Amino acid sequence: MFSRVLIANRGEIALRILRACREMGVETVAVYSRGDAGARYMDLADETVCVGDAPPGDSYLNIPRIISAAEITNVDAIHPGYGFLAEEGNFAEICEESNIIFIGPRSDVMRKMGDKVQARKIAQQNKVPVIPGSEDPLEDDEQALELAHQIGYPVMIKAAAGGGGRGMRIAHNDISLKNMLALARSEAEAAFKNPAVYVEKVIEHARHIEIQILADQHGNVVHLGERDCSIQRRFQKLIEETPSPGIDSDLREKIARAAVKIARAVGYTNAGTIEFLVDKDGNFFFIEMNARLQVEHPITEQVTGVDLVREQFRVAAGEKLELQQKRIEFSGTSIECRINAENPADGFRTSPGTISEFIAPGGPGIRLDTHAHAGYEVRPYYDSLIGKLIVHKPTRQEALACLLRALQEFVIEGIHTTIPFYGDLIQHGGYVNGEFDVHFVEELLESGVT
Repeated sequence: MFSRVLIANRGEIALRILRACREMGVETVAVYSRGDAGARYMDLADETVCVGDAPPGDSYLNIPRIISAAEITNVDAIHPGYGFLAEEGNFAEICEESNIIFIGPRSDVMRKMGDKVQARKIAQQNKVPVIPGSEDPLEDDEQALELAHQIGYPVMIKAAAGGGGRGMRIAHNDISLKNMLALARSEAEAAFKNPAVYVEKVIEHARHIEIQILADQHGNVVHLGERDCSIQRRFQKLIEETPSPGIDSDLREKIARAAVKIARAVGYTNAGTIEFLVDKDGNFFFIEMNARLQVEHPITEQVTGVDLVREQFRVAAGEKLELQQKRIEFSGTSIECRINAENPADGFRTSPGTISEFIAPGGPGIRLDTHAHAGYEVRPYYDSLIGKLIVHKPTRQEALACLLRALQEFVIEGIHTTIPFYGDLIQHGGYVNGEFDVHFVEELLESGVT
């Protein structure tokens, strides 16, 4: 195991990793921007290093400064968390060249799976279904129009690089396709410095199902079940749960086997997530791989009892997985709400400011992953996520009751949050009955009903 690790992230995920390190007896170095100076979670670190001004490009995305901090503090490894540099193949490669272990997959695998067009081809080569669409990045608008006519509208335009819902647009006809292509390319260039896009058929009434995998450096690969991430807005996940209320055990096993097959095919190591869409007839299609820890990893931890961050460290240190697929047990239902500093009544506009009051929910079955507290200032430079409310109960019905109670107890004053919105959403009949797809939230918002 490592003796000293640098955490190249901020907020609740930095705190999550800090806590895991303390339990394992691993010394920590926390980097921070001037915008995060004085954040309480950094008190848990053995050493802290300022890596620049508040904007991410000057700090958390500044590779030379992160590597310099790692070299100066003499760390063995870097944990990137999620977001920022977590899926940046160039960063992983520089870590490798600097003899610093990157706690994640190898840089070549990350690049291969980070290119969605290449990832589609790998899935096809391994006989895993993919959504009908581009075989390569689009050369021009005419090629996109020709393909759209072949597969039929509506179509989804996606950035070949990156993720997180950026560079994604839906087109319903030729005119909107041309307009959306320009928008998607512009957004992809700004977000990923790569304007390449491709087109896929929109799968109507689809669920977003992802499979959590773990793989070591000795050829062992296991899955830890699925997460249903269909409750989302503008391709941004809001609520995740496991197990999915919309798939049966046979389909669950088929999707999991496909995920493991892809991970083996690319020689993947560490924690990763293979993502699929499932249509109303039970057909599933590979869409992408997230070569990192996911925001929603806690619900998998709750139902399996597996500490995914600890496993990441063990795998990166070269240890063999102790987990065996047939011995992994799944218990109950776990649901996570992403608590964002946003105002749902104002189009989910971000709500920076100082939290004046913070009363966390508690009691059996509740877990709260957050770095926020009374007096904490939510800065406008970063993602609006300020915490994750997780519940775990023996049944979905009990989990929903627990989640509603927790949301009703949760008090955050001084800024707007998504807490009230979730309180209404999880009482909607469609959600309660598990009858939802990836468009569920947006359709409710359009109708003015929650």
